[in-house]
Amino acid sequence: MKTLYILRHAKSSWEFEELSDHDRPLNKRGRNDAPLIGRELSSRGVLPNLIVSSPAVRAISTATLVGKELGYDPDDIMIDERIYGADKNMLLEVVQETPLEIESLMLVGHNDALTEFANMLSPEAVGSIPTAGIVALTFECESWYEISHDNADYLFFDFPKNYE
Repeated sequence: MKTLYILRHAKSSWEFEELSDHDRPLNKRGRNDAPLIGRELSSRGVLPNLIVSSPAVRAISTATLVGKELGYDPDDIMIDERIYGADKNMLLEVVQETPLEIESLMLVGHNDALTEFANMLSPEAVGSIPTAGIVALTFECESWYEISHDNADYLFFDFPKNYE
């Protein structure tokens, strides 16, 4: 069985107009929401074997803050350039290339692709994933290459506003 956590980056800042989209940092809300989701995931016993993030600053920051709450070493976060600007099919390709020995994977990226990807795989409809929102799915298969809508089970969909 494989478990996939699909995490959208936390809220980013638009304060620095001179920064490219790729370089935008998290804003105050994002810096609070990412650890909050990390703590909630920790309370569920979530600890992915691998976290793979978009190279965008806001995604890496989210992955690091969530990972810290899970006891995940930030040096072990893998960056995959393809996630930034990816569509749902590219996200599937990234996940399918995950090594066989990895049982649980957290993918950190961007909307609209993440929501489309989650809906492509999930047996239950997922609304738009808000910032710092996460969808968790399991798959009855041995290889990441085999994941599909047909062998997926929906675990949960969570986001910071559930805790306000």
